[in-house]
Amino acid sequence: MRILTWNINSVRLRLPRLLEVAGQCQPDIICLQETKTPDESFPIKALIKAGYEHTHIHGMKSYNGVAVLSRVPFTTSEIHHRVGKEDCRHISVYVDSRKFGKPVQIHCLYIPAGGDEPDTALNPKFDHKLKFVDEMARWFRDNNTENDPLVALGDFNIAPLEHDVWSHRQLLKVVSHTPVEVEKLKGMQDSLDWQDAIRHFIPEDQKCYTWWSYRNKDWRKSNRGRRLDHIWITKPLVPHLKAHTILTDARDGLKPSDHVPVMIDLDL
Repeated sequence: MRILTWNINSVRLRLPRLLEVAGQCQPDIICLQETKTPDESFPIKALIKAGYEHTHIHGMKSYNGVAVLSRVPFTTSEIHHRVGKEDCRHISVYVDSRKFGKPVQIHCLYIPAGGDEPDTALNPKFDHKLKFVDEMARWFRDNNTENDPLVALGDFNIAPLEHDVWSHRQLLKVVSHTPVEVEKLKGMQDSLDWQDAIRHFIPEDQKCYTWWSYRNKDWRKSNRGRRLDHIWITKPLVPHLKAHTILTDARDGLKPSDHVPVMIDLDL
């Protein structure tokens, strides 16, 4: 099973890019964040035509929004509201597998960006972000065990490791790489002893990015990236992890997202 995650930054604006990536990579499941459209405007017909007959979407006008598009049916699909808000940031699906006696859960997450100021007293957006991550840690721990087959993926808006950012020293006070965010995300990761599927293949001492700011006109030359997009799996899935891909070239071309697709292959 090939699973792809992508903060597409408007699914309607970038539908041609999405169809291109789907045709090129042939993922079985596509998880999107920041779709920026209410459900009634989601371009479902074009995606069904491309082979993604099973869809689970939860969106809103102009902001946020998450979606799961699949070639394989879901046994269950759920919408989750976090931190007392209904702002379209967490959905999940369950997919049958021959490898396990229970379905594999796939959780598509869009963790809040957190604004510009890393101070909860001055910046409600940053406070919201930290509370969201704390709630996810509690929820995963309270509703699952480490022996359950789960995938959590999406735009986590946190680059936790030193080499997940272009300059660890310069970004320590920049939202997405501050020590408190890293600590909170570590708590979420510890909730089910999640395994970082991308770092399973790429050693932690190597640079790895999935996002480059629009402010950098020549993003390849400056290469001031961050790894904000993640795929985590629980331990039962680790032996079935076969490959990974970061589609860096998707940052080029006409009307790109500032994020690029990230993909894993699992033998399920």
